[in-house]
Amino acid sequence: MGRITRNLAVTRVQVGETIETDTRADTVVVEEPLEIRVSGPTLTTTMRTPGQDIELAHGFLYGEGLIRSAQDVTRARYCAGATGPQGENTYNVLELDLASSVRAPGLENIRLTPTTSACGVCGSTSIEQILTRRETPLTPVRLNPRLVPELPERLRAQQKLFRKTGAVHAAGAFSADGEPLVVREDIGRHNAADKVIGALLLDDALPAENRILVMSSRASFELVQKAVMAGFGALVAVSAPSSLAIELARSSGLALAGFTRSGRFNLYAGELEH
Repeated sequence: MGRITRNLAVTRVQVGETIETDTRADTVVVEEPLEIRVSGPTLTTTMRTPGQDIELAHGFLYGEGLIRSAQDVTRARYCAGATGPQGENTYNVLELDLASSVRAPGLENIRLTPTTSACGVCGSTSIEQILTRRETPLTPVRLNPRLVPELPERLRAQQKLFRKTGAVHAAGAFSADGEPLVVREDIGRHNAADKVIGALLLDDALPAENRILVMSSRASFELVQKAVMAGFGALVAVSAPSSLAIELARSSGLALAGFTRSGRFNLYAGELEH
């Protein structure tokens, strides 16, 4: 759609013995709302970087336990009535229809308050509820201690949009031996994870057994929830996890690494290869 970045005038300021300024065009990432409607009503709205919206919606629905396969969504389309000032389609309203055998979202699933790119589309806060949604136990991944510190750099090598703008997060599904399988970028870390999970779902590659989810961000509770629901065996994050994220990882059997830097990381849950 060509709406991922924009060129805007920016004044660069260099502070030294004198103050020097230089105004020039700079590439910035686009942030726009995406309204997700399911079988009619609006389910949620999230601030995201346009692109891979269908993957994002599938990943979100899967992480919330509303669908179990790609076949549970019979149609996904942008709303033709969502237009801008010149009558153009904004591509900011996505409508999805569920199969007749799938229960429509209830009132408890609907979030009418727009969520920001900082918090993403937040999920359940109940560890017990998340573990109940999982049909089968996770298959834990024993993390290779020499591989883990390399994963953020391997993820960064795939971040084309970050190199242009410096303003987006990334999520990547990696094989147990560190090969990138699916990488997605978005201004919201939760959206990036949903896009990866949605891509795997549409490719009939869930649950993500023996796979590692790598995040360019911290490991929040919601990101651990998404990893658990998608069946990942491990989550590796650049920054720290929260206490509730660690509790969920330990309760579910998910290996969790954080503060991952060159040559070091913290292991919060799971085990290492010997």
